[in-house]
Amino acid sequence: AAEYERYGARMASCGGLLRFGWSTLKETGETRLRLREAHFCRVRHCPVCQWRRSLMWQARFYQSLPRIVADYPDSRWMFLTLTVRNCAIGELGDTLSRMNTAFQRLKDRKEFRPVQGWIRTTEVTRGSDGSAHPHFHTLMMVPPGMLNGKSYVKHARWVELWRECLRVSYDPNVDVRAVKPRKPKDGESLACATAELVRGAVAETLKYSTKPADMVADPEWFLELTRQTHKRRFVATGGALKDVLKLDQETDADMVIGDDISEGDDDGSRIAFEWKIEVKKYRRSPTKDKTESE
Repeated sequence: AAEYERYGARMASCGGLLRFGWSTLKETGETRLRLREAHFCRVRHCPVCQWRRSLMWQARFYQSLPRIVADYPDSRWMFLTLTVRNCAIGELGDTLSRMNTAFQRLKDRKEFRPVQGWIRTTEVTRGSDGSAHPHFHTLMMVPPGMLNGKSYVKHARWVELWRECLRVSYDPNVDVRAVKPRKPKDGESLACATAELVRGAVAETLKYSTKPADMVADPEWFLELTRQTHKRRFVATGGALKDVLKLDQETDADMVIGDDISEGDDDGSRIAFEWKIEVKKYRRSPTKDKTESE
């Protein structure tokens, strides 16, 4: 465990000081506090950083959404979850490599070719016996024909495709679901209704890569998880959605944007809160405040 002590120290200080600013919303005149400054450890499995990273990616996707809906007005959206049998935690790295290779094969199959764009995340959960359960969550933007037309792929065929791409002798569990459209509300455009649906779908896809409860259930399991996933990408994108998340850009400022930093006016002042470990709560820290001129 000594090799990862520095990660523990970084995680312990993550988000220790937060600075908020007053933001006045142009539409309503409402004034509220928004996170403006913070220092994050950016350790992969840090729960705080996983949360902020998810918000950051969601914010970036939402910024691109109007263009995506305008360019692909008839597109529909699907969830595709791809699994494998549980593996020993010490074999997780090799299993993830095989899954990534299998996904590359899947993209080349004719059934997948109509997919216009996709976002794929990797999640690893802990089995009750201490095994690891890695799986892919994929959000796909597809033409209407993939849901009810000539390009439609039955669930049984998705299972068959994934089994062939994995090159295994068993039928892996596969879940495929359409993001159901809804009729626009009075005065709402179809594009707005679609955008709202996709926002929810993206939030569901870009969630924790490992649940915090699984991390604390068994310290040795968590340390081996850290070893097995070191320097591995857990998010991938392709097609028309390839660059929407800007996966290579991640600074403290980037991870603050999930708090709608661009929303409303900002007077420049900063109100500080510090984490107090003895009470496990944030407390006001006036000495760390900043004025507009600082």
